[in-house]
Amino acid sequence: MKNLLPLFSPKTVAVIGASTKKGSIGNIVFSNILLSGYTGVVYPVNPNAKSVLGVKSFPSVLDIPDEIDLAVIIVPAAIVKNVVKDCGKKGVKSVIIISAGFKEIGEKGALLEEEVKKVAKEYNIPLLGPNCFGIINASPKVRLNTTFGRVMPDFGNIAFITQSGAVGATALELATAYKVGFSIFVSFGNKADINENDLLLYLKEDEDTKVILLYLEDLTSPQEFLKITREITTDYKKPILAIKAGRTEAGQKAASSHTGALAGSDEIYNAFLEQCGILRVEKIEDLFNYAKAFASFPLPKGRRVGIITNAGGIGVMAADAAALKGLEVPKFSKETEEKLRKFLPPNANINNPLDVIGDADEERYINSLKALLEDENVDAVIANWTPSIMAETRNIAKRISEIALHYQKPIFASLLTLSNPQEIIEILWESKIPYYSFPEEGVSALALMVKFKEWTERPLTEIRKFDDVEREKVKEIIAKYKGKKFLLEPDGYEILKSYNIPVMPYRVVNSQEECLAAAEKLTYPVVLKVISFDVLHKTEVGGVFTDIENEEELKEKYQILITNMKKRNYQIEGILCQKMAERGVETIIGAKKDKVFGQVIMFGLGGIYVEVFKDVAFRVCPIRELSAYHMIQETKGYQILNGIRKGKKYSIDKIAEVLMRLSQLVCEFDNFSEVDINPFIVYEENKGGYACDARFILY
Repeated sequence: MKNLLPLFSPKTVAVIGASTKKGSIGNIVFSNILLSGYTGVVYPVNPNAKSVLGVKSFPSVLDIPDEIDLAVIIVPAAIVKNVVKDCGKKGVKSVIIISAGFKEIGEKGALLEEEVKKVAKEYNIPLLGPNCFGIINASPKVRLNTTFGRVMPDFGNIAFITQSGAVGATALELATAYKVGFSIFVSFGNKADINENDLLLYLKEDEDTKVILLYLEDLTSPQEFLKITREITTDYKKPILAIKAGRTEAGQKAASSHTGALAGSDEIYNAFLEQCGILRVEKIEDLFNYAKAFASFPLPKGRRVGIITNAGGIGVMAADAAALKGLEVPKFSKETEEKLRKFLPPNANINNPLDVIGDADEERYINSLKALLEDENVDAVIANWTPSIMAETRNIAKRISEIALHYQKPIFASLLTLSNPQEIIEILWESKIPYYSFPEEGVSALALMVKFKEWTERPLTEIRKFDDVEREKVKEIIAKYKGKKFLLEPDGYEILKSYNIPVMPYRVVNSQEECLAAAEKLTYPVVLKVISFDVLHKTEVGGVFTDIENEEELKEKYQILITNMKKRNYQIEGILCQKMAERGVETIIGAKKDKVFGQVIMFGLGGIYVEVFKDVAFRVCPIRELSAYHMIQETKGYQILNGIRKGKKYSIDKIAEVLMRLSQLVCEFDNFSEVDINPFIVYEENKGGYACDARFILY
């Protein structure tokens, strides 16, 4: 683990490239350090100036008569390597390289970056950047701003990590507008050395940080990221909210199997972030909208929300939003109803959402809000107010701010006003109540808090390791396929059986007579499939016939299948005669080797329409037992499997077991780029299921 304390809490800072030229980055960074109220000592380094902004300058970092904890480097890319070498000789404990002109500009810059990285490694200096925006530590104990932005944020309990300097600059501006305070802000740029995992490890232990915000474009080491973030969100119970940029995967269409065609990078990132316990959001403003809530309140006890409004339509909108987000809008307790009757007009309906009616004054509204906060059936309140001549919005905001101090329940204030909303934001924030322009925003924030609460309380399960597997048999099968693109179906089945994944009984035959004998042993109805290296998708070339009921039909279909293959000059390795599966629910279970995450597992409703409905869930391997069940529950098909409308319940336990077994298989044998079990037909509870088709694409 890298020691990042000298980076974030340095006692001495050298700005190498501090400039006297107004408007230059070297001038702005040095000025920002001075203006931020930095509690340590800062030294400008500029061989062409005696002083910078009134502070004595030094020709080189080697000339500074003090130990240096942090060097901020703002010089041309070509001389950065030499400057880092000087820092190493000086014994500098950490370095930020703000300079650009490295791998972001192409091959020449990448080579330069490698040279800089090599020097930093030689002297064991933790290096942030290059091509980064800098860091901020807003703690009163440090007050350091090494960025070239225009804003020094207030101190707060939110940390912001960004890969993009431009996003970071925008975030600082928004933080000021939203009255959001930061503990730490860091832009890590090209991450030649320090990456998101190093920063997360530091923030995990940082006592000033309660909430972590991330802007990511890629991941350095996904498995390490998973381990660290699960620890932060589970053991330390610090929520992480993230924007993951880059949502498309042009190569998705080129994949040769169903799983490959569905597993676009964004779907996998979604699944991966779920496994991390990270809450993904779409926009920068959402990061702050939701972070304010996490930074302000304890997590709600449950998902029951009370809604209050002085305009019926707004209450309906909030209730709809709550229902869509999976929140409950409960009936108020009898005690609450009695309280409300005392100060509501006789014509008021005492329901949730509660409409205190348009003629409500401050007292009626605030007394009603108190009643909701005191209700044992309510875990959080969405407080809506529309402009009214009966009470000023700013006064409503003040009263909400006052009473909030007496309750431990989260309050999400949506006070709809275009008249100086900044004043309303500041009034509410005095009591750490987040302001939302519209009720749906507050509902979304609450829903994320509930989701995180449930994550922290989930049962913890391990990665299940199955010992009843035949690894040597799998090795022998794979060894036969050197130079081939995919396994023949029978060998795919044998690999599944080696990992105790049930397969519908079958025989491999080489003549019509053998086929008739096999069908008799298997019992009708049966399925015929061609076995050929020329055929991957059998249905498209007439290479499969299902539901063959008797001997005569079998003879006919056998001949047609052979003829279909000969017409195309396909070489036949054999014919697979398989027992026709009884009717059940067709699912798909698959795996894909992703270029970022390695092996990824998939589950969904199967059959030929899987790519039409795309009702699938993903997880990065290896998967835990709880993840296997969550995958099943995330699909719309779960309702069918779980017995919708008092229907049959199916063997969900068997599906979960097969998911875990396939996950173990592809982790232990990294030879497969794609695996499809489609369909895996599942039957009623305790009756299991069978793989009825298996496709293994070799890597």
